[in-house]
Amino acid sequence: MQQVKIFKGIEHELAALEDEINTWLVESQADVLQIVGNIAPQTHSSKPSASGLTQGEFPPSDVMVIVLYKRPPGAA
Repeated sequence: MQQVKIFKGIEHELAALEDEINTWLVESQADVLQIVGNIAPQTHSSKPSASGLTQGEFPPSDVMVIVLYKRPPGAA
């Protein structure tokens, strides 16, 4: 049966997202059929915000990775 696994992160932490996905792939032993990703562009911030962004900076973009896979036989 085909299944979907969705991972979400931010562009400044791509290495951590990559590690999370690779760890899941090894541990799940999933038979990967397809991997797609998307980065959501962020709007320009004209005012400093609570996160400390100064004028002219962009907030980090959201990154989403979708893995289409088949569960290995005998997996719960």
